[in-house]
Amino acid sequence: MHKPDRIRSLYIDFDAFFANVEKQIDPAIRDYPVGVTALDSEFSALITCCYMAKAAGIKRGMRVRDAREICPDLIIRVARPDVYVDIHNRIVAEVNNHVPVRKVWSIDEVECALIGHECEGAEQLAREIRAGLAANIGAHITPSIGLGPNQFLAKVAAEMQKPAGLVALHPDALPGPLLGLDLDDLPGISGNMKHRLNAAGVQDMRGLWNTSPKQARAIWGNVEGERLWAQLHGYAVARPETKRRMFGHSRVLSGDFRHPDKAIDCLQLLTIKAAYRLRREDYNAGALSISLRLADRQRWSGEARFAHCRDDLTFIRHMKTLYHKGLRETGHPALLKGVHVMLHNIARPEEINRTLFDANTVNPCEAQWDRLMGVMDGLNERHGKAVLRVGGNVTVPGGYAGAKIAFGRVPEKEDFF
Repeated sequence: MHKPDRIRSLYIDFDAFFANVEKQIDPAIRDYPVGVTALDSEFSALITCCYMAKAAGIKRGMRVRDAREICPDLIIRVARPDVYVDIHNRIVAEVNNHVPVRKVWSIDEVECALIGHECEGAEQLAREIRAGLAANIGAHITPSIGLGPNQFLAKVAAEMQKPAGLVALHPDALPGPLLGLDLDDLPGISGNMKHRLNAAGVQDMRGLWNTSPKQARAIWGNVEGERLWAQLHGYAVARPETKRRMFGHSRVLSGDFRHPDKAIDCLQLLTIKAAYRLRREDYNAGALSISLRLADRQRWSGEARFAHCRDDLTFIRHMKTLYHKGLRETGHPALLKGVHVMLHNIARPEEINRTLFDANTVNPCEAQWDRLMGVMDGLNERHGKAVLRVGGNVTVPGGYAGAKIAFGRVPEKEDFF
């Protein structure tokens, strides 16, 4: 851990990304408030909305029907993850033309580490990146750019003047610019953590700044408090690399797919998508879990463990066994609200120790299926779409099964097969 004495990080956080991409693509809606939702339904929740919609009182998570009552001229677009991912990839390429991207944090957030003359000329570099994005990506996809001595403070700076802001937090000016922020404006401080800070006598940013590292660790109850303190004071904190632990997908159900006999089709497709990602990254899984959300807010979860494998048939058979068990144990519900599948206990092929007791009881032909999976994946990749798939060709509401954009994960082109 060391304390930089100058700007070292440039952080770009795009404003209302999905909504602004829609405005960039369709000039006819640029002068209107725009919201983006996952499903074409008046009961679907808004994923995001543009700043014009926010000014009218629209908030993320609001139902479309309620949003229209507040703002009758609201334009609704159904999310198009493949379009957003394509724009994201073009954005990363454009930023790389100016300075290397160190890390992609999410589909609308990237960070660049600055070295040498880039540190002294950070603000000019930020303006050049902004101009390049406007010229080559689109003027309506606006970035807010933050500069700081570390990634944490650069991210905080990017949030301070949205939309289309440019804020630099110089180490020698701290804590001055931070003192006007609320505690929960900082990444890592949720509403519950804010209450804990208040209970410990920390009421504002000055109070947090004046705590000691040990006090922060005691309030958090773990090392994260000390890490946040260090980052807040400008230190560059190295974190251990996270390891891949699971592959999973979920889906909120709508229409006919809420019925149990259709929900299983959706769950099977999500299982296949998770298995494909598992194989692409060269892992095997030794466990599968599913979760069912019922209409009455009840939730059921179950898990199956087995010898490590990677073929669709084994995973599907275990999934179906768990699914029917879940229906029995929840009284055979008439409708489901959502399904989730997760492949875990993962390992590389060379890390697996086989024994005489590892026979695949649900798929005795596992070796042949493994070879078939390799052929099938190769054909799909060659054609750029799912020309072969285990089971029926199901199209679930909202589409993009297995390719939904999640925090911290940007789908790859193969996820859209």
